[in-house]
Amino acid sequence: MKPTLFSLRKLTTAGLLLTGLVVCSSQRPAPEKGLKDYYKDYFPVGVAVGPQQLQGSEADLIRQQFNSVTPENAMKMGPIHPEENRYFWTDADAIVDFAQKNKLRVRGHNLLWHEQTPKWLFKDAQGKQVSKEVLLRRLKDHINAVVKRYKGKIYAWDVVNEAIADNPQEFLRNSEWYQICGDDFIAKAFEYAHEADPKAELYYNDYNTERPEKRERIYKLLKQLKDAKVPVHGVGLQGHWSLQEPTEAELRKAIEQYASLGLKVQITELDVSIYPWEKERRAKRPDESDAYTPELEQKQAEQYKMFFRVFRDYRKVLTGVTFWNVSDKYSWLDTYPVAGRKNYPLLFDQNQQPKKAFWEVVKF
Repeated sequence: MKPTLFSLRKLTTAGLLLTGLVVCSSQRPAPEKGLKDYYKDYFPVGVAVGPQQLQGSEADLIRQQFNSVTPENAMKMGPIHPEENRYFWTDADAIVDFAQKNKLRVRGHNLLWHEQTPKWLFKDAQGKQVSKEVLLRRLKDHINAVVKRYKGKIYAWDVVNEAIADNPQEFLRNSEWYQICGDDFIAKAFEYAHEADPKAELYYNDYNTERPEKRERIYKLLKQLKDAKVPVHGVGLQGHWSLQEPTEAELRKAIEQYASLGLKVQITELDVSIYPWEKERRAKRPDESDAYTPELEQKQAEQYKMFFRVFRDYRKVLTGVTFWNVSDKYSWLDTYPVAGRKNYPLLFDQNQQPKKAFWEVVKF
């Protein structure tokens, strides 16, 4: 998951400007409807959650605004399957139970990734690298256990996450999955997931899906899978975007190109960083400001407005939009890629009140 768009305009209806003074977002009126209600004729609107968000004011906000949830970390292989013969179901079960009680759909995330993968998976009892056959058997056992546990409760899975290399000169990421299995692990993961739950929608999920050079490599992979009759049903565009990218033209081209394969398209991890994309992790510099200025808020609102205008235009192929975290109170971008630098990438502020961007998203 990588991060990757924000002038003051008088919005008297939102109470934003009053006698020349900026009024903080906590003083804006509460929305009469949730995002799910504004977009009920377009697509479901979801949010990534952890067990800590399932109570109190954050749970209230989830129920009010969203009709779908994605476990942010609880279903990733490392957290849910830390040892070969031990699964940790508590957090994932809590999220699914919350969703069931509140009539929310669930997107499962994810079954195979090169990060947050337990080390035991790739090693034998002597600590040596396992064979392709052993690794694929372990993968099948894992997918069977997880997918069958939630069969009928999870409508879609991110099956394979981020398998395309960051290096434009390479095709697939040189992960341990690839080193041991070649490219077979991708098709096998989809086949195992489909076998475990034939009714679930299965997605390939990645970031920077709109950048032209990476878009072409992702398209190549998806076309190969489709041509081989692999049960892949959709592509997830993570949507870790910024004030700088993607452009409207890039976003439209990406949606159209992936949809041309007959795939469903979802925005799976949406946030809009107020900082330009950085590839390398680093610490926050002493002179580096992380203030959320009115100028940044306005640019962010304009970027969100553009994104959702495009989303609405593609309602026939776009089958879901999921935000990555509930509010600016907590975002994974607060620690990545710059540790200690506060980000404000979502539609709700640190007090869980709607921001300027929220009103632009629902004003159509």
